[in-house]
Amino acid sequence: MNPAEEYILSRTEPYRSILLHLKAVIESVIPNVDMKFKWSIPCFYEGKHPICYLNASYKGKYVDIAFWNSAHLTKHVELMFSEKRKVVKSFRYSSLEEINNEVLMDVLNEASSLKEKGFYKKS
Repeated sequence: MNPAEEYILSRTEPYRSILLHLKAVIESVIPNVDMKFKWSIPCFYEGKHPICYLNASYKGKYVDIAFWNSAHLTKHVELMFSEKRKVVKSFRYSSLEEINNEVLMDVLNEASSLKEKGFYKKS
């Protein structure tokens, strides 16, 4: 088992179920995605391009799915959180029921289509 899988499976509920669901959705939307373990969390790459990462916050009581190229995203950004982060935006889920798969799939598709864009949006 790789460290990213170990991270997901070692979380307590409801974090484990949320992480597993998000991983499944990511892999269904972006078939060639590769899950790596960087910065002690699961990070998803399409080729050499980072797409998103997952983080279970026990302190905040949620799971983040954060997007690297958030500066370029246009879909559903009003539903995302960016607190204390300059560029990265994320969806936060405290339960499986909070996940809107259609919204998540829209953003994953857009993030994948923008993978060539940089981290920052240059004016």
